Amino acid sequence: MRKYIKFIVLVLITIAIFWFFGRNLDWQEISTALRKANPYYLGLAFLGICLGYFLRAVRWQVLLSPIADAKIRDLFATTTVGFTAILFVGRAGEIVRPMWLPMRDNRIRPSAALVTIFVERVFDLASLMAFFSISLMFFRTPEGRETEFASIKLAGNIIVAIIVAGIIGMIIYHRYSAQIIDWAAAFTDRGFVPKRVRYVFLSLMRNMATALDILKSPREIILATFWTVALWVAIAIPTWIVLMAFDLPMTFLDSTFVMGVASLG
Repeated sequence: MRKYIKFIVLVLITIAIFWFFGRNLDWQEISTALRKANPYYLGLAFLGICLGYFLRAVRWQVLLSPIADAKIRDLFATTTVGFTAILFVGRAGEIVRPMWLPMRDNRIRPSAALVTIFVERVFDLASLMAFFSISLMFFRTPEGRETEFASIKLAGNIIVAIIVAGIIGMIIYHRYSAQIIDWAAAFTDRGFVPKRVRYVFLSLMRNMATALDILKSPREIILATFWTVALWVAIAIPTWIVLMAFDLPMTFLDSTFVMGVASLG
């Protein structure tokens, strides 16, 4: 009975989401566009997106390897649940993945899963900016849009600088993590700092140091980088295929530019 109730609730939530996002759309125009869309391209894009979720799970397994030997089945299930949560509530849904994985694998603590997602985001941003930078080299600015294009380039450069600073910060933290954690433990050992907050904070710091052990292994760095690049290729190609399905005159590099601008937003 509980399964039936869950199913009914999920269907009602799905209907509510479609209503919320679709109440101001021109459904006649959408219907016309969908009828004209190439179904084979849309099918290929669907498969590509599913592959992207699987690649995320494979990369997460690599990032978790210093902490635990997680199963790809649990990671794939958690990834799909997590991105469904992002659909519901936006980026705040990121917290679902580190909360959900320990329920499937009790060897992994939420704090450990959370710090690997932080490392994952650094890899994601670095790879995305690489794709974006390449597209900028070949992108032709439309007439009258020079100011907007300059702003996009500035935002991209700022994010690249932040990524570089983040990578340097991770390397420094990994190298001196013991001293930094000891200093943080002494600094937070005050009466006004709640013990529970202090425990969670120090636990995150220790798990971050453990997760960054992948920096000791060139093999794991290469694997994480490889799967990250493969993931963003698996995101870029379906983006391009969807644009082609609706007969939009954009090249593959144009689609990576669109992907980069969307991620900047």
